[in-house]
Amino acid sequence: MIRELLQEAEVRMVGAIKSLESDLATFRTGRASPHLLDRVTVEAYGAEVNLREVALVSVPEPQQLAIRPYDTNILSDIERAILKSDIGITPSNDGKIIRLTMPRLTEERRRDLTRQMGRRAEEAKVGVRNIRRDALNDLREFKNESLVAEDDFYDGQEKLQQLTDKYIQEIDDICDAKEAEIMEV
Repeated sequence: MIRELLQEAEVRMVGAIKSLESDLATFRTGRASPHLLDRVTVEAYGAEVNLREVALVSVPEPQQLAIRPYDTNILSDIERAILKSDIGITPSNDGKIIRLTMPRLTEERRRDLTRQMGRRAEEAKVGVRNIRRDALNDLREFKNESLVAEDDFYDGQEKLQQLTDKYIQEIDDICDAKEAEIMEV
């Protein structure tokens, strides 16, 4: 019973980590990354679709993204969607391919990105702690209903804390690596 509770908590904590990683992947660093365009949606064929569904995104150079639409008729739609998005890069269109050149980040922008990243990391930590709180409440209910022995309750509580510490440390490690990437000139 406690094992299943801990497994469920771990699955939820892994979900919080994956959410953080996907959010941080969209942060613009000095390097080009196709994940930068993950949230860009294009109005094409009468519907809002993800950019990756209508175009191939590649990295021909470390500072550049190339977007090759499957259908060249929607090139202007893609360009409009990029301009409308919050990535802050102006696309250049040669009629077949849209190129995005990553400008160098200023020191102020780097600091701003690390602050944003810190806020997002804190949200992920709060999420992990909330998962711990929910699991701990369930453990207490098991104990109060005499479904588990007191020793098992304290053992489960200790394992839950170890699990929480592990994922909080993983969040810190992910953020440290991303901060180093952002601050790299």
